[in-house]
Amino acid sequence: MKKELLMIALCVGMVACGNGNAKNESEAEKQMKKDVVEVLYFHGKQRCATCMAIEKNTKDLLETTFSNQLKTGEVVFKSVDITEEETLADKYEVSWSSLIIVDYDKNGKEDAANLTEFAFGNARNNPDNFKKGVEEQINTMLNN
Repeated sequence: MKKELLMIALCVGMVACGNGNAKNESEAEKQMKKDVVEVLYFHGKQRCATCMAIEKNTKDLLETTFSNQLKTGEVVFKSVDITEEETLADKYEVSWSSLIIVDYDKNGKEDAANLTEFAFGNARNNPDNFKKGVEEQINTMLNN
């Protein structure tokens, strides 16, 4: 009986310690989002040609024009499957393919720009204009 109680106490203690780490990780994530521009491309399981062009052209732009900022973490790209990360999709009120650029300032304050309509209008048929528009938005946020 004593051994069983001891095992239960150890299990409870290990679970409690594990939850503390989860809290610390979310604190660390909050710290990482300070003074950063996060480019979020939301998509579903199946994607049309325009959706794929949005992701491809965004990645191309970031890997060329913002390669240094990607390396330093000043700019972050995240491809988000809305079926797997519903909480994040809900946060930005996304229910289909979308391009959201989020500026986190030094205090962690968030300012988001929804470029979805612009992206669908340009990514596939006018990729140079698409890249120019996304670049301008990111530069504006980096300089704020």
